[in-house]
Amino acid sequence: MSTEQIAVGLDIGTTKIVAMVGRKNEYGKLEILGMGKAKSLGVHRGVVTNITQTIESIQLAVQEAEIASEQDINSVVVGIAGQHIRSAQHSDYYVREHPDEVIDDKDIGALIDIVHNLVMMPGEEIIHVLPQEFKVDGQAEIHEPRGMYGRRLEANFHLVVGQISSIKNIGRCIKSSDLQVDAITLEPLASSDAVLSQEEKEAGVVLVDIGGGTTDVAIFKDGIIRHTAVIPFGGNVITEDIKEGCSIIEKQAELLKIKFGSAWPGENKENEIVSIPGLRGREPKEISLKNLSRIIHARVVEIIEQVYLEIKNYGHDENKKKLIAGIVLTGGGSHLKHIKQLTEYVTGMDSRIGYPSEHLANDSNEELSSPIFATAVGLVLQGLAKGDEAQRREQELKGSETAQMLSAEQKTEASPTVEAGDQPQGEVKTEIESETSTEENKKRKSVFENFTEKLRNFLNDDI
Repeated sequence: MSTEQIAVGLDIGTTKIVAMVGRKNEYGKLEILGMGKAKSLGVHRGVVTNITQTIESIQLAVQEAEIASEQDINSVVVGIAGQHIRSAQHSDYYVREHPDEVIDDKDIGALIDIVHNLVMMPGEEIIHVLPQEFKVDGQAEIHEPRGMYGRRLEANFHLVVGQISSIKNIGRCIKSSDLQVDAITLEPLASSDAVLSQEEKEAGVVLVDIGGGTTDVAIFKDGIIRHTAVIPFGGNVITEDIKEGCSIIEKQAELLKIKFGSAWPGENKENEIVSIPGLRGREPKEISLKNLSRIIHARVVEIIEQVYLEIKNYGHDENKKKLIAGIVLTGGGSHLKHIKQLTEYVTGMDSRIGYPSEHLANDSNEELSSPIFATAVGLVLQGLAKGDEAQRREQELKGSETAQMLSAEQKTEASPTVEAGDQPQGEVKTEIESETSTEENKKRKSVFENFTEKLRNFLNDDI
C-alpha cells in the first residue's frame, strides 16, 4: 500500500471502531475507497478496559475495510481521546546560538523539544505541543517567526496531556493487530479538520464532538487551537438514563433514543405513547414520549452546561476572545432531535451540525457524510496531509542535493591546479558543506512527525 497516495484512519471509540481508507481525487477532494466498522467492546469512555476485545474489534474493522477498499492495510493514523486527556497552557523560550542566521524549523523544533521535556504529574505524558503566538526578542503577536532574525525565541503553547498507561494500551492493541502507527492525533483535532472551515477557525468557534463515551471540546480563535477538553460522558449516559427511567433493556433504550428521542420536551404531547414489546411473553410496556424527552433533556442540558463551562474557562467573555462562529456539533450525539436548538438556548451562542461532506468527493456514499464519521474522515485527511508533506520534503531534499552537486562541480572546475603535497581545501570544504546540508534537510521534520516518532518509540518500550 502506497502511503503517499492512500491513508487509513482508525477511530477507536467507545461504541464503535472505524477503519477508513481514502485518497485524494484529481480535484483534491477525499475519495473513500472503503470502510470497516466493528462494535467496540473493550473501550469505556475512550479508555481501553479489555485488551483482547479491543484487538478483536480493531481486526474486524480493518479486515472489513481491506475487503471494501481492496487494499492491504499495514499502517494507520490513530485518534486518541478519553477521560484521561487534559490540556494546559505553557510559555517557554530558546536562546539561539547564531542570531545572524534566520529562524527556521530547526529553531522551532528545539523550542518544542524543551517543552516536551517538561516534568508532568506522575503517570502522565505530553501528547501534543501546539504553538500559539511567538515572540522574537520581545516582539509579541508573531504567528510565523520563520525567516526572521533574532536571538531569543519565545512562544505560548497549548499542551495536551494524557495518561501513559492509556496511551500504551492503545499502542499495544494496534501493534497486536499487526498494524503500525503512522501517526497519532487528538480526536477533536481530527474532527475539526473534517467539519470546520478556516473562516470559522479564524472567527472563533467551538467544536463539540458528542461521542458514545465522551464529549470532546476544541476551541479555535485566529486560526489557532486555544483550548481542548474531554467531558467524561456522552450518548451512552443518555441511553443508560432511559434504561433506568423507563425500566427497559439497553437495546430498547438505544432504539427509543434514536427513533423517538428529542432534547426538547415541549415538542411532545402528553398522549403520545410508544409500545415496547415485553420480555419472554410479558405484557408490552407503554412509554410516554413526553417522559422520554424529559429524561433526555435533563442529561443533554448537563452535557451542554459542561461544554459552556469550558467555553467560560477559555475566557469567551473577553472581547479579544469572542467566538463569533459559535458552536459546531458533531459526532453520533449530534443526531439527537432538537439538540441544536437546546444548545443555542443554554449557551446563547449560534450553533450548527457539522458534516464532513465538504471534503468528500461528490460520488461518496451518503452514509459517510454523517457526523458519526467526522473523526474517521479527519484522521484520513491528516494521514494524507502527512504523506504530502513527506513527499514535498523529499523533493526539496533531492533539489538541494542536485544544487550542491552542481555547485561542487563548478567549484572543482574553477579551482587552480593543486601541486603535489598541497591540501585541496576548496574541494574538501564543498564536500563537507554538501554533507552538512543533506543532514540538515533530513533533520527538518514537521512538529507532527517529531511527535509521532517520539510516541512510536515510547509505545515500543515495554511492548
